[in-house]
Amino acid sequence: MKFRDLYKVLESKKFFVFSSDDLLLFYPDETNENLKKLIYRWKHKGWINSLKKGLYELVYPKAFNIPDLYIANKMYQPSYISLETALSHYSIIPEVSMAVTSISTKPTRQYKNNHGLFMYRTVRPDVYAGYYVEEIRGFSILIAEPEKAFIDYLYFKNYRKRKLQLDNERFDKKRVTRMEKRKLKNYAALYNMDIGEIYANL
Repeated sequence: MKFRDLYKVLESKKFFVFSSDDLLLFYPDETNENLKKLIYRWKHKGWINSLKKGLYELVYPKAFNIPDLYIANKMYQPSYISLETALSHYSIIPEVSMAVTSISTKPTRQYKNNHGLFMYRTVRPDVYAGYYVEEIRGFSILIAEPEKAFIDYLYFKNYRKRKLQLDNERFDKKRVTRMEKRKLKNYAALYNMDIGEIYANL
């Protein structure tokens, strides 16, 4: 398998982030042993970057300007962008999160690579809802709706401690009050949260 041929295949299929299993699907006659040697060689030459064990991104002969949010989706599946990252994306909080934060049904994890820190918080399968596909620079990204990101954040921040305190939170209250109350109520119900108490604390 020559890298230039692989590059053409991955680029045509838009597999800018790919796994070793993906390569075996494209080249079923390759052996795992030979594939490991090729991946090691390509990493050493700087043609691909390792995102985590078994997952890579194309970086040569050109960079694809892959959004970190897309990489977060691919690194741990199923997952969707939420919490601080989504709230910052919607300008509900002013800060840009130090990590890309996501929700998953799988165990809590975090990864660090050249793109930064990626954190995943665990929820029950019935709470894994309230997200949609947003196109960013041509990449399809799973991200929470503003209302779900807000409720996810409140739950992990302090509500599960049975004490809702929003005094020190830097929410844009105008944006919060413009959210759909029906969605807030429905998403809060997934966590057994009282939407009335949330508004009382804003």
